Amino acid sequence: MIEVGKKAPAFTLPNHNDERVRLSDLKGRWVVLYFYPRDNTPGCTTEACDFTAGLKDFEALDAVVLGVSPDSTESHRKFIARYQLGVTLLSDPDHAVMEKYGAWGEKAQYGKKAMGVIRSTVLIDPEGKVAHHYRKVSAAGHATKVRDRLARLRAS
Repeated sequence: MIEVGKKAPAFTLPNHNDERVRLSDLKGRWVVLYFYPRDNTPGCTTEACDFTAGLKDFEALDAVVLGVSPDSTESHRKFIARYQLGVTLLSDPDHAVMEKYGAWGEKAQYGKKAMGVIRSTVLIDPEGKVAHHYRKVSAAGHATKVRDRLARLRAS
């Protein structure tokens, strides 16, 4: 499990263009790493569109925004094209990175328990340490909360 102030777990995942993205390659920048269940679903679309709408604000804060789901890179390409998304989407089909970040686990849905993606977000500072962890989030308005928190963290 991750902890604020501790080093963020290393990862290498393919993005929507089938290029490898490594956390270590992003050292020196802030990273917004958000985990979501599935492309093209209402909540996930809202969240991705909100992060895209605020992308210039995140870039002004020297942050890169990465969305992670179990979907394939092909699914990500279609999702990006359909909604003109500007965020980078990463594919984690075996849930390995999600497990490291506490974003994969038991969920209760419609009265049944099942394993799945826990919608959550981790802010990683330029040194590669966890600066903040949103453990369970609602999609609508979340990007704005993350941007505001990032601005406060950068100011302190």
